[in-house]
Amino acid sequence: MATETQDVAAGAAHGAADAAGHAAQSAGMPQLDFASFPNQIFWLLVTLAVIWWVLTRLALPRISAVLADRQGTIASDLTAAEDYKLKAKDAEAAYERALAEARAQAQKIVAEAKAEIQKDLNAATAHADAEIGARTAESERRINEIREGALEAVEVVAKDTAAEIVAALGGKADAKALTAAVSARLKG
Repeated sequence: MATETQDVAAGAAHGAADAAGHAAQSAGMPQLDFASFPNQIFWLLVTLAVIWWVLTRLALPRISAVLADRQGTIASDLTAAEDYKLKAKDAEAAYERALAEARAQAQKIVAEAKAEIQKDLNAATAHADAEIGARTAESERRINEIREGALEAVEVVAKDTAAEIVAALGGKADAKALTAAVSARLKG
């Protein structure tokens, strides 16, 4: 058992010495160990080659395709926008023409309506003038009748009044004399 313990202790001491020697050799960053530079450079070149191959064979063609697709979409959208712009200008011009035609048609309709209204107004005015003329003639005829009736009534009232006055004064009036006196007086 003593030999075993000694063997274990010797192995441990040897392991510790190995670890100390190895630690002394690799004291610092492994990237700065000049002994491993060729290995690091090899793997750097392999990694760069793989990245270059992945970029040129897979990523860049896809990116180029997407960019080309976008450029085509943008170009077609710009062309469509120009077409729509021209169509909009044409539509605006057609709208302006239609609006001008509608305004002209409206003016024509207004002028026709005014002419029709003026025609109806002239006819109504002529009818009213004729009716007013007829009523005026009728009114003048009635006034003349009333005037004549009034003159006759004045003459009768004047004769009666004169007869009453003569009778009140104590005299007797002759009807022919009263009629002659009242007629002379009414004539002026």
